[in-house]
Amino acid sequence: MGPGGAAPDATGRGGRREGGALLVLGDVVTDVVARHRGPLASGTDTASVIRTLPGGAGANVACWAAHRGCADVRLLGRVGPDGAAWHERELIACGVRPRLVVDPEATTGTVICLVDTEAGGERTFLTDSGASLRLEPDDWSDALLDGVGRLHLSGYLLFSASGRAVVRTALASAHARGVPVSLDPASAGFLVKLGVERFLTLVQGVDVLLPSHDEACLLTGLSDGAQATAALSRQFPLVVAKHGADGAVVARGGAVIARVPAVPATPCDTTGAGDAFTGAFLAALLTGAAPGDAAAEGCEAGAHAVERVGGRPPAPGDHNATPRGARPVPRAGRTVTG
Repeated sequence: MGPGGAAPDATGRGGRREGGALLVLGDVVTDVVARHRGPLASGTDTASVIRTLPGGAGANVACWAAHRGCADVRLLGRVGPDGAAWHERELIACGVRPRLVVDPEATTGTVICLVDTEAGGERTFLTDSGASLRLEPDDWSDALLDGVGRLHLSGYLLFSASGRAVVRTALASAHARGVPVSLDPASAGFLVKLGVERFLTLVQGVDVLLPSHDEACLLTGLSDGAQATAALSRQFPLVVAKHGADGAVVARGGAVIARVPAVPATPCDTTGAGDAFTGAFLAALLTGAAPGDAAAEGCEAGAHAVERVGGRPPAPGDHNATPRGARPVPRAGRTVTG
């Protein structure tokens, strides 16, 4: 079948064709993207181009999955009353069916993204998680898995007690129904604070792990990204590591099974590139693509993402929209709940 390997079964290990909806549990935040040129001028002004955009790793993954052809993408997240209606509209415009729990006490999470245009669009985040990490087991319902072919968890949920609790609840529910689960570790910085062993214990039972190069190395103590990916695949059925400009590495059973080159791009803003990869990868798996082929779809989406400002794909009517991989976006009904 070529370098992509056998078509995946429910865990991505080879076997039957996939199908069903993608359900994402994760963060929904407001991104304030400040694009500047060169180092920040301490103690004075730095000229910047600033935009306020919808974001959040979980929400971005959902939007990219819909953009890359997944016909039924659902998202469970928590927001504050200040941003609920706006975030709902933006998610629906991208073809996602959101279920946003409105937190009565916390505001919507906010991330300030400092993007240096002289450093290939590399970004630094200042994060106020707000309501996004206050998702809790009471927000979960087993009925959310009706018709779902895959459950994806944003690793940011592991960085709060209530988030860890809802991850345990969702994992147990998914296992009971035979729904495969993927997880993106989300942040090397937060992983250091959480602790590697604690993280690995919390994510036992995950079928597909999608770390970045730095996260894979941190989780294994290895400096070589491919070796780290292979080592992680002894603990998880399938590991797909995102290596940015070096593409992606796919491993299973302790061995690398595919190396996927990056798609050439001219970076504008690298915010959300990993989320774009994950969304496109999962959308491809749901159509029955082999892991290596799905990773190639992820690399292509990541290349599109870095050429845009912010972490989301173009919505209909966006003059920067890239036709390949997109689909007509259906309108959805109102789904915000208190």
